[in-house]
Amino acid sequence: MISPLAYVDASAKIGKNVTIYPFAYIDKNVEIGDDCEIMPYASVMNGTRMGKGNRIFQNAVLGAEPQDFRFKGEDSTLVIGDQNVIRENVVINRATHGDGKTQIGNGNFIHEGVHISHDCHIGNHCVIGYGSKLSGDCLLEDCVIFGGNILASQGCRVGCWSMIQTGCRFRRDIPPYIVAAKEPTSYYGINAMILEHEGFSDKVIKHMSHAYRIIYQGNTSLFDALLMIKDQVPMSEEIQHIMDFINASKLGIIR
Repeated sequence: MISPLAYVDASAKIGKNVTIYPFAYIDKNVEIGDDCEIMPYASVMNGTRMGKGNRIFQNAVLGAEPQDFRFKGEDSTLVIGDQNVIRENVVINRATHGDGKTQIGNGNFIHEGVHISHDCHIGNHCVIGYGSKLSGDCLLEDCVIFGGNILASQGCRVGCWSMIQTGCRFRRDIPPYIVAAKEPTSYYGINAMILEHEGFSDKVIKHMSHAYRIIYQGNTSLFDALLMIKDQVPMSEEIQHIMDFINASKLGIIR
C-alpha cells in the first residue's frame, strides 16, 4: 500500500508488498525491496538501496548527504540489507565518494536518535542504543551491542560479539568478544554472559579470557603479547580472529 499522500519519485524502484505511509518521502534513484514498511515522515534519499523486510520509523532519514568537507556532490550509495528495524529520528549518511558506500547488514536494530555517518559499515544482528553517534568510516562487526549515547570517533572498529556500555566515548578500536566500559573506555572483561547464551563453549570462553589476560595484564608489549598468545593459548577460530583484529588495527586498541 502506497498512500497518495506520500511522495514517491517516478524513478524509484519499489518491491512487492511495500507499505509507504502518508507524508513519507521517497527520492529519485532509490530501491526498496519487498515487504518493507516506511512510516510517516520518513525520508529515503537519493542513492539508497534497501533489501527486504525493513521497518523504517517516523522522521528517519536514510541516504542523507555526507557531513564531510571532502564531499563534492558525487553520486554515492547507502546499502541496507534485510530485516532491519530503524527507529525514529535515525540519520544514516551515504558515502562521501562515488566508489564508496555506507553499508548496513541484516537483522540490525537501530534505536531512536542514532546517527551513522558516511562510509560506516555495520555488520549483521547489531543493536545500536539510543542516541549513539558513529563518525565516518567506522566498522562494526557482527553481533555488536551498543548501549545508549555512545560516541565512536572517526575510523574506529568494534569486533564481533562485543558490548559497549552506555555513555562510552572511544577513539581506538574495541577488540572482539569483550565488554568495554568506564571513562576513558577500557577493557572490562569477556562478554561471557552473551557468549554463553549464544552457544560458545566454556572451553573457548576460557581461552578468550586467557588471551585477554595476556594482552591487558601481561605487562608486556602488544607485539609480545600476541606472540605469547600464539604459544600459550590453544588455537581456535575465535582466538585467531582476536589476533587478526588486533594486527589489523591502525588506531590501536582500547587500554
